[in-house]
Amino acid sequence: MAISAEEREIIREILDLHERRTTHTLPEIMDNPVANYTDPTRLEREVEVLFREFPIVLAHVSELAEPGDFVTHDETGVPILVTRDQQGELHAFLNVCRHRGARVESEPCGRARAFTCPYHAWTYGTDGRLRGMPQPFGFEGVDRDDHGLVELPVFERFGLIWVVPSRPDGEIDIDSWLAPMAEQLEGLDLAQHVIFEKWSLDRNMSWRFAVEGFQESYHFCSAHRHTACSNYLDNQSVHLDYRPHVRHAVPLPRALELRDVPEDDWDYRSNFMTQNYLFPANFVQSMTDHVYVHTIIPTGPGRCVFQCMMLIPEQPGSEKAERYWRANHDVVRTVFDEDFRIGEGIQKGLASGANEHFVFGTYECGLHFGQKAIDDALAGDLTVPRL
Repeated sequence: MAISAEEREIIREILDLHERRTTHTLPEIMDNPVANYTDPTRLEREVEVLFREFPIVLAHVSELAEPGDFVTHDETGVPILVTRDQQGELHAFLNVCRHRGARVESEPCGRARAFTCPYHAWTYGTDGRLRGMPQPFGFEGVDRDDHGLVELPVFERFGLIWVVPSRPDGEIDIDSWLAPMAEQLEGLDLAQHVIFEKWSLDRNMSWRFAVEGFQESYHFCSAHRHTACSNYLDNQSVHLDYRPHVRHAVPLPRALELRDVPEDDWDYRSNFMTQNYLFPANFVQSMTDHVYVHTIIPTGPGRCVFQCMMLIPEQPGSEKAERYWRANHDVVRTVFDEDFRIGEGIQKGLASGANEHFVFGTYECGLHFGQKAIDDALAGDLTVPRL
Protein backbone atom coordinates (compact mmCIF):
# COMPACT_ATOMS: atom_id res chain seq x y z
CA MET A 1 0.00 0.00 0.00
CA ALA A 2 1.39 3.39 -0.98
CA ILE A 3 2.39 5.66 1.87
CA SER A 4 1.09 9.24 1.95
CA ALA A 5 3.13 12.35 2.65
CA GLU A 6 1.23 12.73 5.93
CA GLU A 7 2.13 9.20 6.99
CA ARG A 8 5.80 9.75 6.14
CA GLU A 9 5.76 12.79 8.40
CA ILE A 10 4.11 10.80 11.20
CA ILE A 11 6.85 8.18 11.01
CA ARG A 12 9.56 10.85 11.02
CA GLU A 13 8.00 12.45 14.08
CA ILE A 14 7.71 9.15 15.96
CA LEU A 15 11.35 8.31 15.29
CA ASP A 16 12.39 11.77 16.44
CA LEU A 17 10.22 11.67 19.56
CA HIS A 18 11.57 8.28 20.55
CA GLU A 19 15.15 9.38 20.06
CA ARG A 20 14.52 12.42 22.27
CA ARG A 21 12.61 10.29 24.81
CA THR A 22 9.52 12.43 24.70
CA THR A 23 6.14 12.48 22.99
CA HIS A 24 3.80 14.83 21.17
CA THR A 25 2.76 17.63 23.55
CA LEU A 26 0.80 20.87 23.64
CA PRO A 27 2.00 24.05 25.37
CA GLU A 28 -0.30 23.86 28.43
CA ILE A 29 -2.48 21.53 30.48
CA MET A 30 -6.28 21.97 30.30
CA ASP A 31 -8.60 22.07 33.29
CA ASN A 32 -11.92 20.64 32.13
CA PRO A 33 -14.82 21.36 34.52
CA VAL A 34 -16.55 18.27 35.90
CA ALA A 35 -19.81 20.12 35.21
CA ASN A 36 -19.19 19.38 31.52
CA TYR A 37 -19.94 15.74 32.40
CA THR A 38 -22.67 16.21 35.00
CA ASP A 39 -24.80 19.22 34.04
CA PRO A 40 -28.12 17.88 32.65
CA THR A 41 -28.78 21.15 30.84
CA ARG A 42 -25.46 20.85 29.04
CA LEU A 43 -26.25 17.25 28.11
CA GLU A 44 -29.56 18.37 26.62
CA ARG A 45 -27.66 20.93 24.57
CA GLU A 46 -25.12 18.31 23.45
CA VAL A 47 -27.92 16.03 22.26
CA GLU A 48 -29.73 18.90 20.57
CA VAL A 49 -26.64 20.08 18.69
CA LEU A 50 -24.05 17.30 18.41
CA PHE A 51 -26.48 14.42 17.88
CA ARG A 52 -29.00 16.23 15.72
CA GLU A 53 -26.98 18.55 13.48
CA PHE A 54 -23.86 16.48 12.71
CA PRO A 55 -23.39 13.27 10.67
CA ILE A 56 -23.55 10.02 12.62
CA VAL A 57 -22.33 6.66 11.24
CA LEU A 58 -25.27 4.24 11.21
CA ALA A 59 -24.23 1.33 8.99
CA HIS A 60 -21.79 -0.25 6.57
CA VAL A 61 -22.69 -0.20 2.88
CA SER A 62 -22.98 -4.00 2.83
CA GLU A 63 -26.05 -3.69 5.06
CA LEU A 64 -27.80 -1.68 2.33
CA ALA A 65 -26.33 -3.34 -0.72
CA GLU A 66 -29.49 -4.35 -2.62
CA PRO A 67 -32.78 -2.65 -3.56
CA GLY A 68 -35.23 -3.00 -0.68
CA ASP A 69 -32.56 -3.36 2.02
CA PHE A 70 -33.25 -1.33 5.15
CA VAL A 71 -31.95 -0.68 8.66
CA THR A 72 -33.59 1.11 11.57
CA HIS A 73 -31.87 3.09 14.31
CA ASP A 74 -33.24 4.68 17.50
CA GLU A 75 -30.32 5.40 19.82
CA THR A 76 -29.97 9.09 18.94
CA GLY A 77 -33.50 9.59 20.27
CA VAL A 78 -34.73 10.05 16.70
CA PRO A 79 -36.44 7.02 15.06
CA ILE A 80 -34.58 6.55 11.77
CA LEU A 81 -35.28 4.28 8.80
CA VAL A 82 -32.58 3.98 6.12
CA THR A 83 -33.49 2.31 2.82
CA ARG A 84 -32.12 1.41 -0.60
CA ASP A 85 -35.04 2.01 -2.96
CA GLN A 86 -35.92 -0.08 -5.99
CA GLN A 87 -33.81 2.16 -8.23
CA GLY A 88 -30.78 1.75 -5.96
CA GLU A 89 -30.96 5.21 -4.38
CA LEU A 90 -30.18 5.60 -0.68
CA HIS A 91 -32.70 7.33 1.61
CA ALA A 92 -33.10 8.10 5.31
CA PHE A 93 -36.48 8.89 6.86
CA LEU A 94 -38.06 9.53 10.18
CA ASN A 95 -39.54 6.13 11.02
CA VAL A 96 -42.91 7.77 11.68
CA CYS A 97 -46.21 7.33 9.84
CA ARG A 98 -47.66 10.57 8.48
CA HIS A 99 -51.17 9.59 9.54
CA ARG A 100 -51.02 9.12 13.31
CA GLY A 101 -47.31 8.81 14.05
CA ALA A 102 -46.82 5.07 14.55
CA ARG A 103 -43.53 3.39 13.60
CA VAL A 104 -43.73 2.07 10.06
CA GLU A 105 -40.93 -0.49 10.53
CA SER A 106 -40.06 -2.29 13.77
CA GLU A 107 -37.37 -4.72 12.61
CA PRO A 108 -33.70 -3.69 13.02
CA CYS A 109 -32.90 -4.64 9.42
CA GLY A 110 -34.20 -6.61 6.47
CA ARG A 111 -35.45 -6.34 2.91
CA ALA A 112 -38.85 -5.03 1.83
CA ARG A 113 -40.71 -3.70 -1.18
CA ALA A 114 -42.85 -1.41 0.99
CA PHE A 115 -43.46 -0.41 4.61
CA THR A 116 -46.93 -0.71 6.07
CA CYS A 117 -47.90 1.09 9.27
CA PRO A 118 -49.28 -1.46 11.79
CA TYR A 119 -51.88 1.01 13.08
CA HIS A 120 -54.01 1.83 10.02
CA ALA A 121 -52.00 0.21 7.20
CA TRP A 122 -50.85 3.33 5.41
CA THR A 123 -48.18 2.04 3.06
CA TYR A 124 -44.96 3.68 1.90
CA GLY A 125 -42.51 2.73 -0.83
CA THR A 126 -38.83 2.24 -0.20
CA ASP A 127 -38.47 5.73 -1.67
CA GLY A 128 -40.67 7.07 1.15
CA ARG A 129 -43.65 7.98 -1.02
CA LEU A 130 -47.14 7.31 0.32
CA ARG A 131 -48.38 4.49 -1.88
CA GLY A 132 -51.70 3.57 -0.36
CA MET A 133 -54.21 3.89 2.44
CA PRO A 134 -57.24 1.69 3.26
CA GLN A 135 -60.62 3.27 2.55
CA PRO A 136 -59.17 6.37 0.92
CA PHE A 137 -62.59 8.01 0.50
CA GLY A 138 -62.26 9.17 4.13
CA PHE A 139 -59.15 11.18 3.24
CA GLU A 140 -60.28 13.02 0.16
CA GLY A 141 -58.22 16.15 -0.26
CA VAL A 142 -55.11 14.63 1.35
CA ASP A 143 -52.19 15.18 -1.03
CA ARG A 144 -50.19 11.96 -1.08
CA ASP A 145 -47.12 13.78 -2.35
CA ASP A 146 -47.16 15.88 0.82
CA HIS A 147 -47.57 12.89 3.13
CA GLY A 148 -44.57 10.76 2.30
CA LEU A 149 -42.09 9.81 5.00
CA VAL A 150 -40.04 12.78 6.21
CA GLU A 151 -36.55 12.61 4.71
CA LEU A 152 -33.27 13.15 6.56
CA PRO A 153 -29.85 13.86 5.02
CA VAL A 154 -28.06 10.60 4.26
CA PHE A 155 -24.69 9.95 2.62
CA GLU A 156 -22.69 7.00 1.41
CA ARG A 157 -19.00 7.79 1.82
CA PHE A 158 -15.92 5.61 2.35
CA GLY A 159 -18.00 2.45 2.69
CA LEU A 160 -20.09 3.89 5.53
CA ILE A 161 -23.64 5.24 5.77
CA TRP A 162 -23.90 8.63 7.48
CA VAL A 163 -27.18 10.22 8.62
CA VAL A 164 -27.91 13.65 10.07
CA PRO A 165 -30.83 13.08 12.51
CA SER A 166 -32.54 16.41 11.79
CA ARG A 167 -33.65 18.45 8.80
CA PRO A 168 -31.12 21.27 8.39
CA ASP A 169 -31.56 24.55 6.56
CA GLY A 170 -29.89 23.94 3.22
CA GLU A 171 -28.04 20.91 1.86
CA ILE A 172 -25.10 19.58 3.84
CA ASP A 173 -21.72 19.48 2.10
CA ILE A 174 -20.57 16.11 3.41
CA ASP A 175 -17.48 16.06 1.20
CA SER A 176 -16.17 19.31 2.64
CA TRP A 177 -16.98 18.05 6.12
CA LEU A 178 -14.94 14.86 5.68
CA ALA A 179 -12.24 16.34 3.41
CA PRO A 180 -9.49 16.53 6.09
CA MET A 181 -9.81 12.77 6.65
CA ALA A 182 -10.64 11.75 3.09
CA GLU A 183 -7.21 10.54 1.98
CA GLN A 184 -6.78 8.10 4.83
CA LEU A 185 -10.42 6.92 4.83
CA GLU A 186 -10.30 6.34 1.07
CA GLY A 187 -7.09 4.36 1.50
CA LEU A 188 -8.79 1.91 3.86
CA ASP A 189 -11.16 0.78 1.07
CA LEU A 190 -13.90 0.01 3.59
CA ALA A 191 -16.56 -0.46 0.90
CA GLN A 192 -14.81 -3.70 -0.07
CA HIS A 193 -14.68 -4.94 3.52
CA VAL A 194 -17.26 -7.18 5.17
CA ILE A 195 -18.71 -7.15 8.67
CA PHE A 196 -17.20 -9.88 10.83
CA GLU A 197 -19.10 -8.87 13.95
CA LYS A 198 -21.40 -6.02 14.97
CA TRP A 199 -22.46 -5.27 18.52
CA SER A 200 -24.05 -2.66 20.77
CA LEU A 201 -23.41 -2.12 24.49
CA ASP A 202 -25.37 -0.01 26.96
CA ARG A 203 -23.05 1.54 29.55
CA ASN A 204 -23.62 3.44 32.80
CA MET A 205 -21.21 6.22 31.98
CA SER A 206 -21.20 9.59 30.27
CA TRP A 207 -20.76 9.32 26.53
CA ARG A 208 -17.79 11.65 26.99
CA PHE A 209 -15.86 9.07 29.03
CA ALA A 210 -16.38 6.47 26.33
CA VAL A 211 -15.14 8.87 23.64
CA GLU A 212 -12.13 9.98 25.68
CA GLY A 213 -10.89 6.40 26.02
CA PHE A 214 -9.96 6.55 22.31
CA GLN A 215 -8.41 10.03 22.36
CA GLU A 216 -5.16 9.39 24.21
CA SER A 217 -2.67 6.55 24.71
CA TYR A 218 -1.35 7.67 28.12
CA HIS A 219 -3.58 5.09 29.81
CA PHE A 220 -2.52 2.07 27.75
CA CYS A 221 0.11 0.62 30.09
CA SER A 222 -1.96 1.04 33.22
CA ALA A 223 -5.53 0.32 32.10
CA HIS A 224 -4.40 -2.35 29.62
CA ARG A 225 -1.33 -3.67 31.42
CA HIS A 226 -1.94 -7.29 30.40
CA THR A 227 -3.60 -6.70 27.04
CA ALA A 228 -2.81 -3.72 24.78
CA CYS A 229 0.21 -2.29 26.60
CA SER A 230 2.92 -4.44 25.04
CA ASN A 231 1.48 -3.98 21.55
CA TYR A 232 2.30 -0.26 21.33
CA LEU A 233 5.02 2.21 22.31
CA ASP A 234 4.22 3.57 25.74
CA ASN A 235 2.58 7.02 25.47
CA GLN A 236 4.31 7.85 22.22
CA SER A 237 1.75 8.86 19.62
CA VAL A 238 1.03 11.68 17.20
CA HIS A 239 -2.21 13.67 17.09
CA LEU A 240 -3.09 15.62 13.95
CA ASP A 241 -5.79 18.20 14.64
CA TYR A 242 -8.13 18.71 11.68
CA ARG A 243 -10.69 20.63 13.70
CA PRO A 244 -13.03 19.08 14.56
CA HIS A 245 -11.66 15.70 13.43
CA VAL A 246 -8.42 14.19 14.76
CA ARG A 247 -6.02 11.58 13.44
CA HIS A 248 -4.36 9.76 16.35
CA ALA A 249 -1.43 7.60 15.21
CA VAL A 250 -0.26 5.01 17.76
CA PRO A 251 2.97 3.17 16.79
CA LEU A 252 3.72 -0.48 17.30
CA PRO A 253 7.22 -1.16 18.74
CA ARG A 254 8.41 -2.41 15.35
CA ALA A 255 7.83 1.06 13.91
CA LEU A 256 11.23 1.96 15.37
CA GLU A 257 12.86 -0.48 12.94
CA LEU A 258 11.92 1.91 10.13
CA ARG A 259 14.88 4.02 11.21
CA ASP A 260 17.05 1.55 9.33
CA VAL A 261 14.78 1.30 6.29
CA PRO A 262 14.95 3.68 3.28
CA GLU A 263 12.00 6.04 3.30
CA ASP A 264 10.90 4.80 -0.11
CA ASP A 265 10.36 1.38 1.49
CA TRP A 266 8.42 2.58 4.51
CA ASP A 267 5.00 1.09 5.21
CA TYR A 268 2.69 2.92 7.57
CA ARG A 269 -0.29 0.59 7.98
CA SER A 270 1.64 -2.43 9.28
CA ASN A 271 3.37 -0.34 11.94
CA PHE A 272 0.55 1.75 13.40
CA MET A 273 -2.91 1.67 14.89
CA THR A 274 -4.77 4.80 13.82
CA GLN A 275 -7.74 6.13 15.78
CA ASN A 276 -9.54 8.46 13.41
CA TYR A 277 -11.96 10.64 15.38
CA LEU A 278 -14.80 11.91 13.22
CA PHE A 279 -16.70 14.55 15.14
CA PRO A 280 -18.82 14.38 17.20
CA ALA A 281 -18.70 10.72 18.29
CA ASN A 282 -17.56 8.45 15.44
CA PHE A 283 -14.26 6.58 15.25
CA VAL A 284 -12.69 4.64 12.42
CA GLN A 285 -10.03 2.65 14.24
CA SER A 286 -7.61 1.18 11.74
CA MET A 287 -5.55 -1.82 12.87
CA THR A 288 -2.77 -3.36 10.80
CA ASP A 289 -5.15 -5.56 8.77
CA HIS A 290 -8.73 -4.76 9.85
CA VAL A 291 -10.88 -1.89 11.09
CA TYR A 292 -13.31 -1.12 13.90
CA VAL A 293 -15.97 1.55 13.42
CA HIS A 294 -17.45 2.93 16.66
CA THR A 295 -20.28 5.33 17.32
CA ILE A 296 -20.93 6.52 20.87
CA ILE A 297 -24.28 8.12 21.69
CA PRO A 298 -25.67 9.51 24.98
CA THR A 299 -28.90 7.85 26.06
CA GLY A 300 -29.43 9.88 29.25
CA PRO A 301 -27.53 11.44 32.15
CA GLY A 302 -24.65 9.11 32.93
CA ARG A 303 -25.65 6.63 30.23
CA CYS A 304 -24.55 5.91 26.69
CA VAL A 305 -24.62 3.27 24.00
CA PHE A 306 -21.43 2.05 22.34
CA GLN A 307 -22.01 0.66 18.86
CA CYS A 308 -19.22 -1.09 17.00
CA MET A 309 -18.64 -3.10 13.86
CA MET A 310 -15.51 -5.07 13.05
CA LEU A 311 -14.68 -4.90 9.34
CA ILE A 312 -12.33 -7.38 7.67
CA PRO A 313 -11.06 -7.48 4.06
CA GLU A 314 -13.05 -10.58 3.06
CA GLN A 315 -15.20 -13.34 4.47
CA PRO A 316 -13.10 -15.98 6.29
CA GLY A 317 -12.34 -18.73 3.81
CA SER A 318 -11.22 -21.36 6.29
CA GLU A 319 -11.47 -22.40 9.92
CA LYS A 320 -7.98 -20.99 10.46
CA ALA A 321 -9.06 -17.59 9.14
CA GLU A 322 -12.19 -17.69 11.29
CA ARG A 323 -10.09 -18.45 14.40
CA TYR A 324 -7.68 -15.62 13.52
CA TRP A 325 -10.40 -12.97 13.21
CA ARG A 326 -12.26 -14.32 16.25
CA ALA A 327 -9.10 -14.01 18.34
CA ASN A 328 -8.66 -10.40 17.21
CA HIS A 329 -12.29 -9.69 18.03
CA ASP A 330 -12.02 -11.24 21.49
CA VAL A 331 -8.90 -9.26 22.38
CA VAL A 332 -10.36 -5.93 21.40
CA ARG A 333 -13.61 -6.68 23.24
CA THR A 334 -11.52 -7.32 26.36
CA VAL A 335 -9.61 -4.06 25.89
CA PHE A 336 -12.81 -2.08 25.37
CA ASP A 337 -14.34 -3.63 28.49
CA GLU A 338 -11.28 -2.59 30.50
CA ASP A 339 -11.90 1.01 29.42
CA PHE A 340 -15.63 0.81 30.10
CA ARG A 341 -15.18 -0.56 33.63
CA ILE A 342 -12.94 2.39 34.43
CA GLY A 343 -15.39 4.81 32.83
CA GLU A 344 -18.28 3.44 34.86
CA GLY A 345 -16.12 3.78 37.98
CA ILE A 346 -15.46 7.42 37.14
CA GLN A 347 -19.19 7.96 36.68
CA LYS A 348 -19.91 6.59 40.17
CA GLY A 349 -17.42 9.04 41.69
CA LEU A 350 -18.66 12.19 39.97
CA ALA A 351 -21.13 13.14 42.70
CA SER A 352 -18.51 12.81 45.45
CA GLY A 353 -17.20 16.31 44.83
CA ALA A 354 -13.59 15.09 44.83
CA ASN A 355 -12.92 16.97 41.61
CA GLU A 356 -14.18 20.31 40.39
CA HIS A 357 -12.28 19.79 37.15
CA PHE A 358 -10.33 17.07 35.38
CA VAL A 359 -6.74 17.71 34.31
CA PHE A 360 -5.82 17.04 30.68
CA GLY A 361 -2.06 16.65 30.45
CA THR A 362 -0.01 18.29 27.73
CA TYR A 363 0.38 14.98 25.88
CA GLU A 364 -3.32 14.10 26.12
CA CYS A 365 -3.72 16.09 22.93
CA GLY A 366 -6.86 14.40 21.65
CA LEU A 367 -8.72 15.36 24.83
CA HIS A 368 -7.80 19.01 24.30
CA PHE A 369 -8.84 18.96 20.63
CA GLY A 370 -12.08 17.10 21.34
CA GLN A 371 -13.18 19.39 24.17
CA LYS A 372 -12.41 22.50 22.14
CA ALA A 373 -14.47 21.20 19.21
CA ILE A 374 -17.42 20.36 21.46
CA ASP A 375 -17.30 23.81 23.06
CA ASP A 376 -17.13 25.46 19.65
CA ALA A 377 -20.09 23.45 18.34
CA LEU A 378 -22.24 24.25 21.36
CA ALA A 379 -21.35 27.94 20.99
CA GLY A 380 -22.37 27.88 17.32
CA ASP A 381 -18.82 28.46 16.12
CA LEU A 382 -18.58 25.03 14.46
CA THR A 383 -21.17 23.78 11.98
CA VAL A 384 -21.34 21.34 9.10
CA PRO A 385 -20.67 23.18 5.78
CA ARG A 386 -23.63 23.85 3.52
CA LEU A 387 -23.71 23.69 -0.26
